Amino acid sequence: MEHPVTLSDYLREGLHIVFVGLNPSRYSVEAGHYFANPRNRFWPALNRSSLVGREMTSQDDANLLSCGIGFTDVVKRPTPQASGLRAADFRRCAPDLKNKLLLYKPLIACFHGVTAYSAYLKYAEGINEKVGLGPQQHMIGQTHVFVVPNPSPANAVYFTADLAGWYDRLAQLREELAG
Repeated sequence: MEHPVTLSDYLREGLHIVFVGLNPSRYSVEAGHYFANPRNRFWPALNRSSLVGREMTSQDDANLLSCGIGFTDVVKRPTPQASGLRAADFRRCAPDLKNKLLLYKPLIACFHGVTAYSAYLKYAEGINEKVGLGPQQHMIGQTHVFVVPNPSPANAVYFTADLAGWYDRLAQLREELAG
């Protein structure tokens, strides 16, 4: 069975932060960039935060590697909505994510949403526990874990300013860990 087209990972050794989404949206895959949906709040929140220091759009996703920031997903299969994912997707893909993070050893894996991190924990680590936002107690090899709200338009509980605040906390953690 042929796998559907998806977004490429932007990973390499020496990254400070790898953003880990639940899975790419079909919209983003068709556009060829992470968080390409104009209603997604990732890029506006990133631009309001202290993480990068310059205005960026989804067209700049690959360029963030030069800022020490990469992208990947728990599940690489695109769906119109997260509800399209199945347990089999997580069983197949979460261990792959773990292997990527162990290989590239970013300083921080930043999961977009408690759902993404909970699925990773369950299917890659065999841990079934309640997850909150912010720094997490479990590490992935040498990689620290931080969870921010999912910036998806479907997660309307958090506003762009809220997300920017979480990215500022992430920037602060990066500074503390990078020394």
